[in-house]
Amino acid sequence: MNTPALGLTFDRIGALPDDERPAWQAYLERSQAQMKADRAALAAELPAGATPPPPPLAIRGNSSHMPLDRPAEWYAGAEARAVADAVVSFQTPAGGWSKNQDRSIVRLPGQRFSNDAETMEQNPANFDAPADRFWTFVGTLDNDSTWTEMRYLAKVAAKAPGPEGDAWRASVIRGVHYLLNAQYPNGGWPQNWPLEGGFHDSITFNDNAVANAAMVLRDVAQGTEGFDFVPANLEARAAEAVKKAIDVTLAAQVRKGDQLQGWPQQVEPMRLVPTSARNYEPRSIASGETTDVLEFLMAEPNPSPEVKTAIRGAVAWLESVRVYDKSFEMTDDGRKLIDKPGAGPIWSRNYDLVTGQPIFGDKDQTIHDDVNGISIGRRNGYSWWIGSPQRALDAYAAWSAANP
Repeated sequence: MNTPALGLTFDRIGALPDDERPAWQAYLERSQAQMKADRAALAAELPAGATPPPPPLAIRGNSSHMPLDRPAEWYAGAEARAVADAVVSFQTPAGGWSKNQDRSIVRLPGQRFSNDAETMEQNPANFDAPADRFWTFVGTLDNDSTWTEMRYLAKVAAKAPGPEGDAWRASVIRGVHYLLNAQYPNGGWPQNWPLEGGFHDSITFNDNAVANAAMVLRDVAQGTEGFDFVPANLEARAAEAVKKAIDVTLAAQVRKGDQLQGWPQQVEPMRLVPTSARNYEPRSIASGETTDVLEFLMAEPNPSPEVKTAIRGAVAWLESVRVYDKSFEMTDDGRKLIDKPGAGPIWSRNYDLVTGQPIFGDKDQTIHDDVNGISIGRRNGYSWWIGSPQRALDAYAAWSAANP
């Protein structure tokens, strides 16, 4: 059976050694104060007694409105600038953004910063049930949020060097402060900040959250990718944040004896041990997250010996668990793992921390050894077997030649 992750609390911080406690206590106090400030700021947008406008319709992902791969001149156009104005309107008072929103529509005064409340199940047995469904994901790195908005605004601002770009640059700077404030004392990032409890407080490698936050701060520190307007003091803080993010990533790598393996989807913020997420996402070594982390670490210039060792250990682990002659595909009975000569390689999404074997979760919190034994809805609704780790192995071939 899967069990829920624990959030960050003052009681848990109280169990830390005396010299570690103050930094974590200050962090949690800052998070709680920011939550109150964010709520107060939203309430102040409307006159007393006024009815807030309904939230904008939720969509699946929002990055399609903020392309990062257009020619530079496109970002000088009216369409790009209109989206940039909408992006600024949805920035939370803390400086982050929510997810699953239409970034072509400007947020109205008093309109919620998040919009998933009406679809959320209020069930205590659901690990994903929010403490307050009308105030959740108000600032998140989930689904590529926050870092995408920052990169998009930097591209638009780069084509508006005069006063007309000041609002977009100011929004990016608030985003930098958000990432710095949200970073844990040990260098990781939670999924949501201010904190909401449960698995959202875990240091999150899912959706490449830690790496994407670190990579945008790396560009801030170097003044590249359009971030050359950020003040020097923030550049220095960003550089230190990147170093801490790499350190905590190395510390979170799963080890079996003296052998390095891959990374979990998420780890407990203080103990750095793998933890669960949603009902069907058990503690494990995750091949997809391991792929993302490897790509992040292999992009590090002048990697340290510790980074090189971590990369080599994770690549060896991916090579040891790949499967050939199997395919996870649609059948008359939903998606199943079937024999298919010549297919592969593929990897299980999750591997048991003790046995090293593939494991699969279901919505009722049960954990299975065979993906074909879980409910059809869960089989069809999740990528249990994936091919993406091959990207990391392909990139490693070039990286290893350059890093003997």
